[in-house]
Amino acid sequence: MPLYKSQQLKIYNSLSGEKEVFTPIHEGNVGMYVCGPTVYSNVHLGNLRTFMSFDVIFRYFQHLDYKVRYVRNITDVGHIVDDVDEGEDKIAKKARLEQLEPMEVVQRYTVDFHEILGAFNFLPPSIEPTATGHIIEQIEIIKKIIETGIGYEANGSVYFDVVKFNETNHYGRLSGRNIEDMLANTRDLDGQSDKRNPQDFALWKKAEPQHIMRWPSPWSDGFPGWHLECTAMSTKYLGNHFDIHGGGMDLKFPHHECEIAQNEACTGQTPVNYWLHANMLTLNGKKMAKSTGNNILPREILTGENTILSKAFSASVTRFFMLQAHYRSILDFSDDAIVAAEKGYKRLMEAMSSLDSIQKAPQSTLNIAEWKQWCYDAMNDDFNTPILIAQLFEGVRFVNVLKEGKETLTAEGLKTFATAMNGFVFDVLGLEDEKVADGNNDKLEGTVNLLIEMRKQARENKNFALSDQIRDQLLALGIQLKDGKEGTTFSL
Repeated sequence: MPLYKSQQLKIYNSLSGEKEVFTPIHEGNVGMYVCGPTVYSNVHLGNLRTFMSFDVIFRYFQHLDYKVRYVRNITDVGHIVDDVDEGEDKIAKKARLEQLEPMEVVQRYTVDFHEILGAFNFLPPSIEPTATGHIIEQIEIIKKIIETGIGYEANGSVYFDVVKFNETNHYGRLSGRNIEDMLANTRDLDGQSDKRNPQDFALWKKAEPQHIMRWPSPWSDGFPGWHLECTAMSTKYLGNHFDIHGGGMDLKFPHHECEIAQNEACTGQTPVNYWLHANMLTLNGKKMAKSTGNNILPREILTGENTILSKAFSASVTRFFMLQAHYRSILDFSDDAIVAAEKGYKRLMEAMSSLDSIQKAPQSTLNIAEWKQWCYDAMNDDFNTPILIAQLFEGVRFVNVLKEGKETLTAEGLKTFATAMNGFVFDVLGLEDEKVADGNNDKLEGTVNLLIEMRKQARENKNFALSDQIRDQLLALGIQLKDGKEGTTFSL
């Protein structure tokens, strides 16, 4: 029997504002769409937390024996600066500043995105479509919306008439907004805009002569509106009506609100049963921002090359830290917090490595079945990873008392306990035991330090050719030497 039949999962639905029992549209199957990155810069830590939340949700559905189609897109066009309908495309702007082709920018940061998620042990989605790969589908959706009378063309651009849509639907239902209040709180159009109403959003934008990224359409050479791509890709791969749509809390309005409006205008039905939103990440109690210097990239956590943290931290320690907070809670990242998380992570891994050494006994004195269900109860309560981690540390206590001989388990009890611990720690939370890697790192550090000493001696002997050869060959292997007043250090 599939595990999901014995576990009742409740999910907080942003649309209703309540926890609801999860009932898939098709039994045993889950369709989930999550808004992916706009690939014009390195993935930042807040993005990483959002995608990690949905990675765990994906993992848990699979753990419950659901067949999951997880779609996470790549936004490689159409995302306007400041997320409004006027201005410059973020990717095109980056391409212009760096004198690159837009697709060079896209490729560079898509590779970075995949490398970072791989380093943090993310499972790849089932499908990872791109906006540029679905221009035809987006144009077809625009045609349908125009046919309903809700989309209108103006000077080569096409807009969504929010006021007309709201006559028969509720624009603002997801974010709890009222169209009358929105209209009252906006300035009148100055006559220079092609929009009928301030709240109308672009479905297609006519490209100015200097705009790099453009495609032919029935209305103009231009590019699709930002909100349209997710409607096109989610419905193509999951259908007009699917189970779950997720993303960051900042996408609830206007992005997800506009998605709902587009779907309802095009298909006549609500697109998604459960809307899930992950909350933000702060740094040292303040909003992360490059402009203030209160910012750190995931890669900088791994290398230690930053001014925020006292040392480098592994991917699994960072992952463990983030999962100690519920995905709908604001999480503050700081040196003290991740140092404490590292200690907890090591305690957990020490217990995991001790599981095989526990001796079986003729009888069990611990109620493993009850503890195991408590772990499921935590995850069944809207994927509550902090409560699950608390239960796993109860499992750590079990390991210690079993090793001391104060409690016992039969062979069957030990098997159930070890399977549950491994399942929740490694499969659901996605943590990795990095002790083996640490041992390899010690050997690597010793080897590189030996080569640094040889290079130092070569320089003292004025054998600069050998000195440069050591430096260059280490760099070719991905090891960079840095000469400073206090000597030479290295980084990967």
